[in-house]
Amino acid sequence: MSSNEKSLELSSRPAAEAYVASVCFKLGPPQLIGAELEFLTHTADGDRPSLAHLAIALGEYAPRSISPDSPASPLPGGSAVTVEPGGQIELSSSPYASVRELQDALDADARFVDVLLGAHSVTLSSVPADADRAAHRLLVLPRYCAMENRFTTIGPYGKLMMCNTAAAQISVDAGADRADVTSRWRMLETIGPAFVAAFACSPKLHGAPDDGWASQRMRTWLELDGSRTDVPSTGDPISDYARWALDVPLLCIRGDTENWEAPEGMSFAEWIADESRIGRRPTVADLEYHLTTLFPHVRACGHLEVRYLDAQPDNQWVVPAAAFDALLSNPDVVESAYRSALDTSGRWIDAARYGLADAEFRRVAEDLLRLAAENSTDHAESLFLAAERCRRGDIPTSSTTRPSTDREPV
Repeated sequence: MSSNEKSLELSSRPAAEAYVASVCFKLGPPQLIGAELEFLTHTADGDRPSLAHLAIALGEYAPRSISPDSPASPLPGGSAVTVEPGGQIELSSSPYASVRELQDALDADARFVDVLLGAHSVTLSSVPADADRAAHRLLVLPRYCAMENRFTTIGPYGKLMMCNTAAAQISVDAGADRADVTSRWRMLETIGPAFVAAFACSPKLHGAPDDGWASQRMRTWLELDGSRTDVPSTGDPISDYARWALDVPLLCIRGDTENWEAPEGMSFAEWIADESRIGRRPTVADLEYHLTTLFPHVRACGHLEVRYLDAQPDNQWVVPAAAFDALLSNPDVVESAYRSALDTSGRWIDAARYGLADAEFRRVAEDLLRLAAENSTDHAESLFLAAERCRRGDIPTSSTTRPSTDREPV
């Protein structure tokens, strides 16, 4: 879309909903899979590296958010590097036709960045929650200032999420048509609590009560802002998402000043209806930016971005990636996975709190991973091992916090 098109003003809610539906759900035969991996960073003394330190270490791969003149080159495997508010490094892969190709490229890029940073005494930690350091925001961009100010009115978990957590996010195509999108979305939402439990490995988070939660990282999202994370469901995710997106309160409004604060409680739909509080009508570009401030468990951004997994130790992120790929492999498997997970559907808080200590989550997680193993071409062994781990109630563990050079068994 050209800059002229992005500057077009939105004059009605139906037009805005139609635009959201068109850009958030790109229809076509499902073919690709991608991933985003987040890593905590620390220097030799355990502190956070400064942004200047990270910019020097990353060199030409540094994002412009920390190095405005950087070419922001993609990594050799095609991944892009970004830096999160607390100094976490995020690697966003290119999309690939198979999990094996994705694994090869993204693991290679993680090792490449680990070497770059290691040469400057910065270590990547593939752990989902910072157990040792108080939350401290390094990025001072207007977006993150507005986010922290808004989330602080709710409680401490917003800043903890921004600065002290790391996730593994898997992206898959939305679907061939509206019916396909509906079944794929429904399945990914329904299996979510069981997968949170299966891959929960963040029992400790500095600044959060040490009261036995299996995924303190997921807890930060659940304690955050339900209006921004919970998509109402009528059975039509495309329409549901478009309506919900317009009703979510504005988090920030981009402008020419450093103050991007939005009027408290004002939704995008209310901005369309009455521009007087902002002083101008919203544009397509404003709506696109608003969409980036929504944080549901499954986010629609053309494809479907699964956001509910803890960062996994070593390169074990490939296990849930392979599971999603297998469970989405054909409509019959999608339906089987959905039905297998009905008993734990919607139990997000229980999943984050109890994890595999809950017998129902153990059973459902094992069933789903066995179903995935039976329908996987390249990662059946890893998935069977994960199913056995869930049956025993064991959490994912690591022998090292640095990106592994060893492949998962395939």
